[in-house]
Amino acid sequence: MTSIYEYLAGNPYPGRGVAIGQTSDGKNAVILYFIMGRSVNSRNRVFVPFAEPLGDGIRTEAFDPSKLSDPSLIIYAPVRMAKSPCANGSRTVVTNGDQTDTIVETVEAGGSFADALRTRTYEPDEPNFTPRISGMLDVADSKAHYALSILKRATGGDGCDRQFFEYDTPANGVGHLIHTYACDGNPIPSFRGEPVAFGVGSDLKAIGDGVWNALNPENKVSLFARFVSLADGTSKTLLYNKNTK
Repeated sequence: MTSIYEYLAGNPYPGRGVAIGQTSDGKNAVILYFIMGRSVNSRNRVFVPFAEPLGDGIRTEAFDPSKLSDPSLIIYAPVRMAKSPCANGSRTVVTNGDQTDTIVETVEAGGSFADALRTRTYEPDEPNFTPRISGMLDVADSKAHYALSILKRATGGDGCDRQFFEYDTPANGVGHLIHTYACDGNPIPSFRGEPVAFGVGSDLKAIGDGVWNALNPENKVSLFARFVSLADGTSKTLLYNKNTK
């Protein structure tokens, strides 16, 4: 498997990334979400905890409101909790845009992760047409199940290619990463292929620190790292922000 730290350190601009997996000791599921930026508008962000009633999630916020030029694609809720169909379950949704809300609303109404994303398409930020990446983690009965998706502009046209990947009862010490861009460029090329399989340890701070330190220091903006207990669905979270007061 790939070392996520070496993989990210070797790419100066993977964009935004979603990763989900299971720790090597089999006790927790792990969720990672990072954002990067090249423009002043994109870099002018921080992750902050959500207040009720939207539950135990996070939102993006302008670090300096005076520099916020266009909030449409950069201010959203990357992480939200959705009601689990299991009494002892936990369901976490993580995305790179406002499709977080679409997924939560759809699954709570009885639909599926894929149903929600079939109503959405890639971002309208020509010429990059940034893909929408999404993940959902279900923890119930001491087991994890997760799904990842990418919605990207069709090659040679304006259509939307929707790709879905599901991981049922994942192995200990294995995670999967999907990110928006293959690498830096003008325009920026979209991610290609299957999510990247990587090794997962069992220490949240070591994982969070490792990913944060691996991200390009000029382009990185924020990182969310969370463990969700397979035993009872409780969670522990770390937030990293390049912009701090």
